[in-house]
Amino acid sequence: MIVKIFVILMLVAIFGSLFSALVFLFRDKGRGTRTAQALTWRIGLSLTLFVLLMAGFYFGIIPPEGISAIR
Repeated sequence: MIVKIFVILMLVAIFGSLFSALVFLFRDKGRGTRTAQALTWRIGLSLTLFVLLMAGFYFGIIPPEGISAIR
């Protein structure tokens, strides 16, 4: 259950970073660096989630059936 909540929170953070990059893109009219920083955060969060999911599968925290099999 904790794994599911963690994955959902990470996905919300990824989408939040993506949305903030869109807002910064419109506010700064493409001249600022805030858009690039928000997209960098999105990439970092996505890679972190991917690595943690792979590690969870490798160490047996996530069963081969997938996250839906976790109770």
